[in-house]
Amino acid sequence: MVNNKTVQQVANKPLTFVRRLTSIGELGLLVVFAVLFLLFSIASPYFFTVRNLSNILGQIAVTLIAAVGFSMLLISGEVDISIGSLQAVVALPLLAIMNATGSFWIGAIVALAAGAVVGVINGLIVTRLKVNSLITTLGMYYLLRGFVYLVTGKVPISDDSGRDLFFLVANGKLFRFLPYTAILMFAILLLFMFILRNTTYGRRLYAVGGNPSVARAMGINPERIKLSAFILCSLLASVSAILLASRLGSALHTAGIGFEFQVVAAVVLGGVSLAGGIGNLLGALLGVLILGIIQNGLGMLEVNTMWQLVVTGSIIIFAVFLDELKKRHG
Repeated sequence: MVNNKTVQQVANKPLTFVRRLTSIGELGLLVVFAVLFLLFSIASPYFFTVRNLSNILGQIAVTLIAAVGFSMLLISGEVDISIGSLQAVVALPLLAIMNATGSFWIGAIVALAAGAVVGVINGLIVTRLKVNSLITTLGMYYLLRGFVYLVTGKVPISDDSGRDLFFLVANGKLFRFLPYTAILMFAILLLFMFILRNTTYGRRLYAVGGNPSVARAMGINPERIKLSAFILCSLLASVSAILLASRLGSALHTAGIGFEFQVVAAVVLGGVSLAGGIGNLLGALLGVLILGIIQNGLGMLEVNTMWQLVVTGSIIIFAVFLDELKKRHG
């Protein structure tokens, strides 16, 4: 005769596995990162070199800076998939003004302002017109990309100003190892980690993302918080766009294609929930690092680009799967 206690233990095994899988947390991500780092170091003699590690830091800086803003927005309960197209748009005024005036700073300020305007538009459509943020930003994604194609005629706008500063922004290195972009990346990361953990604004972001109705009952204005999160997301995506333009030395109409999916994959893999109200920037950092070394490592091993896309797509599906399990069994 089968013992009822034994039957109950067998029945609970799948649920126990699910709970363990969804409670991996930052420590689990750190272990995954370490294992991948070790495997690629063994597989390629060029992976664990000063030059390549410096390149990885420079590459992930563009993604992580945008991922910080995207995480803030996701925590508030909204999403923005127009950030890839925004990268291409922001580079246009940057290069145009820089070529006309010779000033990188004027171009950068106007570029950031343009990004902020897009954030305001997205935020107002979502908060005032009550249009779903996925639909809103999907429309903005196509609108911005079409605008770039029309303005550029699908021809790159090159840097004719000859400004050394523009080149150094994304290509310069401190002590010939640490990219300036990485320094900026860590500064932004630490700043917003502090904001999320230690300020009223950070607590309100979590409250609004967790339950807008309860947040409103507590005297918080969800629409205002979400609008600010949209602006922050677009501003930080614009900062990453400036770094990308500096790295490329031009404004490309193809810039940022697929970028939004890299950010989504990294952020959700890092534990920031698509449902809102859950996640932190340390997890987002680890998600970006994992995705970054996978892409770099596969490139080192000369894996076909199509397979790299397959791997990235698989990571997105797995990350969303984990997010769903968290919501069901959290």
